[in-house]
Amino acid sequence: MALYVIFLLTLVISLLAMWRVKSAYARFSQMRAVSGYSGAETAAQILAASGIHDVEIVRHDEPLGDRYDPRHKRLVLSEENYEGTSVAALGIAAHECGHAIQHRRAYQPLMWRMAAVKVATFSSQIVLWLPLLGMFTGLLSGATGLFIMTVSWGVIMLFNLITLPVEFDASRRARHILARMKFIQPGDEAAAVNRMLNAAAWTYVAALLTSLVYFLWHLLPLLGGRRN
Repeated sequence: MALYVIFLLTLVISLLAMWRVKSAYARFSQMRAVSGYSGAETAAQILAASGIHDVEIVRHDEPLGDRYDPRHKRLVLSEENYEGTSVAALGIAAHECGHAIQHRRAYQPLMWRMAAVKVATFSSQIVLWLPLLGMFTGLLSGATGLFIMTVSWGVIMLFNLITLPVEFDASRRARHILARMKFIQPGDEAAAVNRMLNAAAWTYVAALLTSLVYFLWHLLPLLGGRRN
């Protein structure tokens, strides 16, 4: 019973985390930064000031799909963050630049995360399709299926654990750089960036908690425990 309650709590935390980041973004994307720089201009200046000249800044049309692609050295910003001059746009652009700076400086947790991407992606496919396979074929039932699911969720959990310092460090760098380069003014603008980046951080905490619960959910029967 206790594990069911924990599962429901992690589900609620995940939903609240997603709501918080969307709510914060919706609010602070309406707050224009006094500096007047766009997200793309901010990113370009931060990268140049950090001695990074081989990262391409590109736009895309997926809302909140902003990311740094270390394999192709590409900083991807959504249309509204690429062109936008809001506090939210600058905060997100600076956060992604934080990942580019991590990459240049070989920040160890990022290196671990990059090395684990393929196995984590493979594990995600396993936990998605294996239950369906077992349901319709019965080929992977019992201890074998539980073991595979436990290992897969364990990999995902560790990947999410490694992701936490990567994301928190990128946000820390973003706050510092935005203030030092005067893209964001002290006071309301700085507070808005903090609130938005903190809200985003909770999505990664929620992902870790969820993967931990699923890992324990499959591990306990293997240890002779019960899902209660």
